[in-house]
Amino acid sequence: MKINKVCVLGGTGFVGRHLVARLANRGYKVKVLTRHPQRHREIEVLPNTTLIEADVHDPTVLLENFSGYDAAINLVGVLHEYPRQSFRAVHAELPGKVVEACRAAGVKRLLHMSALHADAAKGPSQYLFTKGEGEQAVMRAEGLAVTCFKPSIIFAPDDNFYNQFANLLKTFPVLPLACPDARFAPIYVGDVAQAFEVALENDTTIGQSYELCGPRVYTFREVVEDIARMLGLKRLVVGLPDSMARLQAKVLGLLPIKVFTTDNYLSLQVDSVCGCNSLDALGITPHSVESIMPMYFGGMIQRRRYDSLRKVAGRD
Repeated sequence: MKINKVCVLGGTGFVGRHLVARLANRGYKVKVLTRHPQRHREIEVLPNTTLIEADVHDPTVLLENFSGYDAAINLVGVLHEYPRQSFRAVHAELPGKVVEACRAAGVKRLLHMSALHADAAKGPSQYLFTKGEGEQAVMRAEGLAVTCFKPSIIFAPDDNFYNQFANLLKTFPVLPLACPDARFAPIYVGDVAQAFEVALENDTTIGQSYELCGPRVYTFREVVEDIARMLGLKRLVVGLPDSMARLQAKVLGLLPIKVFTTDNYLSLQVDSVCGCNSLDALGITPHSVESIMPMYFGGMIQRRRYDSLRKVAGRD
């Protein structure tokens, strides 16, 4: 299946920025739909890329923007619910709208971002349950060549997960951690973007659902302690018992800006580890956390030292 023109939903997000840059530099003509194009002008400087103001939840808008394109990519997802941003609307209803718009516009190829252990039958959290519903909607779509991706947590210097804990560790000498024994297999964002690119160029991926994991499994505690070490900080990470973890989730979930909620706690009850890592099948050699993040966090250490020297010298 020859693909030249690709329309991307979620192209201004963390994974989207990396994927759009990769596709644009490979010569694809890429259209990125976003509600706030003025916030993402850096995307417009990419070759062959157009940034369009659009409400991706409007079926009419999807049909208009899909027309004339060969493939659609849906990367839209949220970790926390807000009054105007529900798991069901984003993870379950939007994929259904994307499928219908693809059919109506004549788009034959669809790549969809799901989540590791998404399950519409017994997902323990609303996040995983609705992700499972969205995955079912696209994988069961007739007349569409669909490929689905299910990654563990995704890392990079510009991610939210590692940087969020880096900021917490820089602020607090003691960090109480819910679900310290939960397990992850962090995967580099570049490897995820490459998986999408491989799927666009390889018809054998059609109809497949790929689990994506990095080369090593860590407990949650190990992840956070490794971040502290990479930052050169001596910090105490205290694993919370289950009752305290639930309480922490309930209390933090009441804050206007969500950091950790009861739904996040429920998601952590399932280890984010692949049953069968698909990177080998896609011909991708995974990057480890140790090959990427120490250099980035090491740069932070150098900047802190430089700032301290400037302050001592009275140049602050």
